[in-house]
Amino acid sequence: MKDGIDPWSIGEISDYRNLFEEFGIESFEKFREQLSDNRYIRRGIVFGHRDFSRIIKAIHEDERFVMITGLMPSGRFHFGHKMVADQITYYQKLGAEIFLCSADLEAYLIRGIDPEASKKIAVDEYLTNYVALGLSEKNLRFWFQTDYTPLYYKLRDMLSKKITLNELNAIYGKLSPGKIISVITQAADILHPQLKEFGGPRPTIVPVGADQDPHIRLTRDLASRFRKEFRFIPPSSTCHKFMGGLQGGKMSSSDPKSHIALTDEPEVAAKKIMKAKTGGRTTAREQREKGGIPEDCMIYDLLLYHLIDDDSQLETVYGDCKSGALICGECKKFCAEKAAEFLTKHQKKRKKAKKIVERILDEIK
Repeated sequence: MKDGIDPWSIGEISDYRNLFEEFGIESFEKFREQLSDNRYIRRGIVFGHRDFSRIIKAIHEDERFVMITGLMPSGRFHFGHKMVADQITYYQKLGAEIFLCSADLEAYLIRGIDPEASKKIAVDEYLTNYVALGLSEKNLRFWFQTDYTPLYYKLRDMLSKKITLNELNAIYGKLSPGKIISVITQAADILHPQLKEFGGPRPTIVPVGADQDPHIRLTRDLASRFRKEFRFIPPSSTCHKFMGGLQGGKMSSSDPKSHIALTDEPEVAAKKIMKAKTGGRTTAREQREKGGIPEDCMIYDLLLYHLIDDDSQLETVYGDCKSGALICGECKKFCAEKAAEFLTKHQKKRKKAKKIVERILDEIK
């Protein structure tokens, strides 16, 4: 990681521990045992937090709390996005009211995507996959940034009163007018569930990658500045690691070779897996002698993040790779079979999910 992090141009992060010292993110370690039924928490993929004690208290004491998250409707829904979807369904089962935002305004301002096109992507690629992955229509509020209640836009405009341009530049670097609007809109996304019309002040959790932490810092400051007017509770957050792309580097919706979409045919996914970057050696003989490097393997990432639920099975794969007992071709074949099994089941669930999605959309008309 170089000079800093921002939501639009983050590169690879080589050492997540730096974020603790540089930006004040706290380690999630003390909560791991309490939430060990969650794969991402148990395996250290969720590695940091801000003020998560509020959320764990709400969970243990059966108090009302909110999970708020957004989706960027700019391309196909892939395994990198699934990580957030799984966290949403997890907290919903723990009792959270889910506020799910389609960032179609940001998609237009930052990426130039037509709002109608991004709405279609949000529904077909994201919302349908979310429901297929287990998101319930109960205790859920879904909205588009370009088409929502006037109370939301009123709050957004009010928030701008207590932000300075110097402050925004210090957090984000040089900003265009479009980015400024996007930043303030995201703050309204996170804070508006605490307006009395939406249920009033209550603990709020936002799951983010490290690139989105600047939004959390700003929004927590704004919550404190507007406490007199709205009694906002500063939102909490969890911070998760990024899943690498199939060829190494970032996973991107705009690069089909870097990801497996959840609507990819199993055969297509298998071909991508067989061409993916691994932590293997130059030859099978060398790997047998020296072992592989699963920490630098995109195939192992797929297994770690998504395709192996059983920790002991994952440990076996890890150990066999390190010892040289498992070579890359064998591991890729195994991963392709697991991916095909998942995709086949998931795509059947997508067909059933479409009726639920229609009901969700009818609710916001």
